[in-house]
Amino acid sequence: MSVGLALDRVDGPDKVTGRARYAAEFPLKHLAHAAIATSTIAKGRIRAIDSSAAERLPGVLAILTHLNAPKLPYQPFKERPLVDPKSGDQLRVLQGPDILFNGQPIALVVAETPEQARAAAALLHFVYDEQAAVTCFAEAPRRPPSKETAKGRPAETARGDADQALAAAPVKIDQRYVQAREHHNAMEPHATIAVWEGERLTLYDKTQWVGNDRAEIAHVFGIPESHIRVISPFVGGAFGSALRTWPHVTLVAMGAKAARRPVSLELDRRQLYCSIGFRPHTEQRVALGATSDGRLLALVQEATQQTSTYEEYAETVLEPPRMAYSCTNVRTRYRLVEMNTNSPCPMRAPGIVTGLVALEMAMDELAEALCMDPMALRLKNYAEHDEDKQLPWSSKELRACYETAAARFGWQRRQRQPRSLREGRDLIGYGMATALYPAHRAAAAASVRLQADGTVLLRSATSDMGPGTYTAMVQVAADALAVDPARIRFELGDSELPEAPVHGGSITMASVGSAVQAAAEALLAKLKELAARMQAAESHALDSYAALLRRAGLDHVEAEAEAAPGKEEHAFSSYAFGAIFAEVRVDVDFGTIRVPRLVGAYDIGRVVNPKIAHSQCIGGMVGGIGMALLEQADWDPRFGRVMNANLAEYLVPVNADVGILDAVFVPSDDRAFNPIGAKGVAELGLCGVAPAIANAVYHATGKRVRDLPILPEALLA
Repeated sequence: MSVGLALDRVDGPDKVTGRARYAAEFPLKHLAHAAIATSTIAKGRIRAIDSSAAERLPGVLAILTHLNAPKLPYQPFKERPLVDPKSGDQLRVLQGPDILFNGQPIALVVAETPEQARAAAALLHFVYDEQAAVTCFAEAPRRPPSKETAKGRPAETARGDADQALAAAPVKIDQRYVQAREHHNAMEPHATIAVWEGERLTLYDKTQWVGNDRAEIAHVFGIPESHIRVISPFVGGAFGSALRTWPHVTLVAMGAKAARRPVSLELDRRQLYCSIGFRPHTEQRVALGATSDGRLLALVQEATQQTSTYEEYAETVLEPPRMAYSCTNVRTRYRLVEMNTNSPCPMRAPGIVTGLVALEMAMDELAEALCMDPMALRLKNYAEHDEDKQLPWSSKELRACYETAAARFGWQRRQRQPRSLREGRDLIGYGMATALYPAHRAAAAASVRLQADGTVLLRSATSDMGPGTYTAMVQVAADALAVDPARIRFELGDSELPEAPVHGGSITMASVGSAVQAAAEALLAKLKELAARMQAAESHALDSYAALLRRAGLDHVEAEAEAAPGKEEHAFSSYAFGAIFAEVRVDVDFGTIRVPRLVGAYDIGRVVNPKIAHSQCIGGMVGGIGMALLEQADWDPRFGRVMNANLAEYLVPVNADVGILDAVFVPSDDRAFNPIGAKGVAELGLCGVAPAIANAVYHATGKRVRDLPILPEALLA
């Protein structure tokens, strides 16, 4: 059996030797380079443009602005792409003089070298008619999501009467929590190469969904999808930032058309803070009411998130309070704040992780009010089924996650009283939280080709931004075909391959993995039929696939299959679960916080590759340290701009910030959810980490900080 083994990544050698090609690394003849000029105001109109100095620079091939750029059709969608906001209109680049946010792309320069393009873009001079902009979250009006958005992110939900139950509850807490705006900061910046051959376009792009790139660019340029090919075999991290097709992809395609040459465009780190989306600033209220022994009587959670003025990005922030715990009376309320900023977008565990931050901190505060152990409170209100959807779980091993992680962490040593444990200058605190993320699945296709030499070629248009898609799919195919994984090669990241869904939301293993298994089974059926025919004609048995193909005079046999969710979607509620425990040490004089240990136990269904899954979980833990203690965009409302848009001032965890990361998996196998029994892990790895750390900080210091990230000055105030 290959599934379940901790195999090394099959793409590892290509990555460490440099053979793996990322979006900006394809060596094309006569490749030109592009650079973007961006607006310096938050709202207004461009009154005039002076490009004379830029035009005089050597090597400049084309300068595009709204004055000379082609007018693109932006054909209407029958249905907005899955990864796009459900209402509003995407940014139409260089189609007019209006400025909607600071950092908006307003010109493109194409030149012989990247340096020439950047220098020319810096020389472009714009005169604006500036208008009043909405740049302050606290002062902006709140509104419910539109009808289109509210289908999956409702403005109001209720079961029972939460407000009445809260008023009558003998024990209650009612607090507000703030999650700062975060940015993805993946290792590989966004980049695209565009090549036109007549009316056919090839894009080498950093994307988590080649099919969406093709569909979006076809919509923008008004050309058939069949005329577009998108290639993206390797993605150097994305965390959701490459789900959408961002405006720079349109710009580089325009630039290649104007220059009549292949053109490459790489965004610099600062541009990633305004050209690519982000996790939105979110403010939440959580009110909990309980009996004196800890039974939840009422749960109220309200969330307000920022979005742009031109699109309505919304998140599932309020899904956790509706299903995480057993409670008869639950009410949620969701509001949006339109600001002059670029549109937010999914960032690892979008919505769910933000909702859990507030809910899990509130549960800790309730436990403190009850003089109750935080884990005991969660077990007291364990949900045996999904009380929101009124469905049974397809599988749930959360109780085992609590028990396993608590034992490995040594939770029994925790004393309830804050500031009860100290070593020298360090106050020591223990905290915990629940993790969960919905298990999704979508239709996917794959093909399997058996070659005459006994090797196998596996294909699907999915992506691999780092979670190990190349390796895990090989393992599934190896088991289905009873072939050594070393004899299987997987091709992905090409829109001409069998169609695959978005590589996000932890759906790839369940979706594409099921398609790979189905394609392998279809191939075996063909081989069985071929063997029956051959053995009917010949007296001896055939002892291998290779022998069968040789006897039949074939150089290969191929099968393609699709797998899609069925009735189980309506019969079960499917989630991955986990429990996170954190130890922190806080310097009593300086308020600096260290995280020496994180322990997580996870229910992710069947674990296809423990090494890769473990890597996903500890990566999520590192991201959670950033969310809890470091990461925030410093937004200046005077300019409507992120001021720390670089890796020197936007702090992310480094090696010195990371201690022991212990991630384990409890036994689970969810065949009710999909044929291979896997539920997904990438998003789950981040969930619950930040509130576990925040709860540990309170336990260490006795000071509850409800604004993330928790900075030393907040503990010293």
